[in-house]
Amino acid sequence: MINGFEYPYFLLLLLIIPLLIVFQFFYDKKQYPNIHCSQLSPFDGYSRSWKVRFRLLPNYLRFLVLTLLIIAIARPQSYLSKDEMNVEGVDIVVALDISGSMLAEDFKPNRLEAAKEVAKDFMQGRLTDNIGLVVFSGEAFTQCPPTTDHRMLLELTSKVESGIIEDGTAIGDGLATAINRMKDTKTKSKTIILLTDGVNNMGAIDPLTAAEIAKEHKMRVYTIGIGKIGMAPYPFQTPFGKQYQNVEVNIDEPLLKEIAKVTGGKYFRSTDKNSLQTIFKEIDNMEKSIIDVSSYKMKKDRALPFLIAALLFLIAEVILRKTILRTNP
Repeated sequence: MINGFEYPYFLLLLLIIPLLIVFQFFYDKKQYPNIHCSQLSPFDGYSRSWKVRFRLLPNYLRFLVLTLLIIAIARPQSYLSKDEMNVEGVDIVVALDISGSMLAEDFKPNRLEAAKEVAKDFMQGRLTDNIGLVVFSGEAFTQCPPTTDHRMLLELTSKVESGIIEDGTAIGDGLATAINRMKDTKTKSKTIILLTDGVNNMGAIDPLTAAEIAKEHKMRVYTIGIGKIGMAPYPFQTPFGKQYQNVEVNIDEPLLKEIAKVTGGKYFRSTDKNSLQTIFKEIDNMEKSIIDVSSYKMKKDRALPFLIAALLFLIAEVILRKTILRTNP
């Protein structure tokens, strides 16, 4: 079913078709003139053969081909109109710790790669949301500002590596950078998901001060402490290759809990990749968008059937003109 055309002005070319038909009619009369006879009795019992009757069929097939091509050029479209639940997106910034300790391999392949993979799955499931990514260790910067271009967001998330900025754990700076990215947006719901495996030991901004700023801007902060309880294997580069050593896991859980409490969020502890996936699913369920009813149109191009039909009629016209309906000049 055709509901419209992408380039409807091309349909004006269809006005040429009737002119061509009229021209063909008069041209045919001129090419095959009438012969006047005194009597027709010698021709009684004779009738025109089917070849004579259909001698103009190739010409009219060509007009049909031209008509189909004009319609195809106008790009016929079909639209599926439907009432759909249209969401008002949530602004979300993921603040990800990329300090050296995130390379510990109590998660597979390590904490950072596991966090990136789970975060990317979460991002792909929030199609209507503005999502951004902030990374921090000894300092913080915005890897991707909040955007609905999730393809770019996923590419930039994949490129995150430990060691690209000064090492350390500046939780306050990471949280403040995430706040700064959303403070001027008009969206009613603003959320920060902060992942870290350490203790705040660097940075210019106190984490609880940053939490108070988030509260003032009505932002919820979900904090996630990532890392097994106790010891975790950490890779060290040596002259003999990569060697592993168990290091103690230190996460400032009281601080993370207080940040979440101040902002109306929630604290989670993740000890493996599966629990991290569960945490992101829980956050996803808690941060449902505001729903309004609206309609949308799904557009589909319908030019291809006209092009195929034009090709078939053109082939038929050429075959007829060169075989059974061939005429001598």
